Amino acid sequence: MKPADVDALVKKFLQHKLTLALAESCTCGWVAAQMAPATGVSEVLLGSVVTYHAEAKQRLLGVKKKTLEEYTAESQQIANEMVEGLHKALPADVCAAITGLFGPGASETPDKPVGTIFVTIMMEERAHEYREVLKGSPDKFRDAAADFIYTKLTELLDRRLLSPTNMVHGS
Repeated sequence: MKPADVDALVKKFLQHKLTLALAESCTCGWVAAQMAPATGVSEVLLGSVVTYHAEAKQRLLGVKKKTLEEYTAESQQIANEMVEGLHKALPADVCAAITGLFGPGASETPDKPVGTIFVTIMMEERAHEYREVLKGSPDKFRDAAADFIYTKLTELLDRRLLSPTNMVHGS
């Protein structure tokens, strides 16, 4: 996503008067870092927690050891627990968490190849879950994952704008 697109996303957050918090694993803070130059980001982004290691996920976000053992660190269940823990620590209007595989090893399987990401976005007390297999070379995965999150956030904010409960009636 071009910096101008990140600017547009931040403007949408400002328009909706919403705040954002991020929990990042495989992206190592890249989603937040890409937002830093956007005008108005200091009014939108409450913070970002980088929890690359399983121990950090447990200590900082309250991810359960049992969930890690049962589903692996690279799973939708972990993204869900990450976003729940994030919301408790930084109660932003919108919380987003990402985990995934950017290199061989770990929990890679034929059904979960390198490039698989799991994203959970919590907005208005509803969790939106996404699983995506990124294409291209591993050195481009962080950019692609950040773009994916920006796109999903934009779609959710656009849907919110069009929601009948958010439209002005009359006049």
